Amino acid sequence: MPGRHITDQQMRLFMTHRQTHSVPVAAAKAGISQATGYRLQADPTFPSQKKTPRSRRRPDPLANIFDTEVVPLLRSSPGVRPVAVYEELLRQHPDLDTGIRRTLERRIRAWRAEHGPEQEVIFRQTHTPGKMGLSDFTAMGKLGVTVAGELLDHRLYHFRLAYSGFQHAHVVLGGESYVALAEGLQNALWTLGGVPHNHRTDSLSAAFKNLDKSAQADLTDRFEALCRHYGMTPTRNNKGVAHENGSIESPNGHLKRAIEDALVMCVARATSRI
Repeated sequence: MPGRHITDQQMRLFMTHRQTHSVPVAAAKAGISQATGYRLQADPTFPSQKKTPRSRRRPDPLANIFDTEVVPLLRSSPGVRPVAVYEELLRQHPDLDTGIRRTLERRIRAWRAEHGPEQEVIFRQTHTPGKMGLSDFTAMGKLGVTVAGELLDHRLYHFRLAYSGFQHAHVVLGGESYVALAEGLQNALWTLGGVPHNHRTDSLSAAFKNLDKSAQADLTDRFEALCRHYGMTPTRNNKGVAHENGSIESPNGHLKRAIEDALVMCVARATSRI
């Protein structure tokens, strides 16, 4: 049709019909003119492949300063924020348009991806049913739970299945310890009615705190024996690498927010009765 661009789909349709029909018939079936049909037959290149890359529509505002001023700053101070670089450029070059911020941020992001320090590579985990269970302790002090007017010093032992999202929480009065971990884990498994193939914890640094090396080794042996008793393979994520335990670290926050919401609602209901 006059004034309309030919699409890749129309060209594919024309070429399909051209295998069994003449050019005028194939063109009519594809919704294009006969002249266009002959042109497509002579040059079977898809329209999308003929488009020229879009060029800049205005002069590059960073052409004379990015390599000479911004790059040396990024090399000397790798952690500097793009907004700080932007503000510095405005101080050094008052004639610059204030609208260059997004352009500068994109340019810095592209430069860092190619020339910046190496980033940690994280592979997306694929969970399968019944494979991974995780345990973690989470502190509850910030919620301000009280019993008979006294602040309750406690934390939660939290168990979760990575695939199904099954969760079990156990109140721990005191700190992290092997007894708290073993009791919470066994209660979770009995509630679940089964066991996962693998069981993962973090470094459990609080449980090992103030223990000598022999006591730490004994605690590790006892925990591994507990896992073997239930037919699980114990694993532990690397110390300080929280994302390896992400399947329970994030649910810790959701659980505490749900408890906080419930406490707020309890207070609201009690207040409304007064």
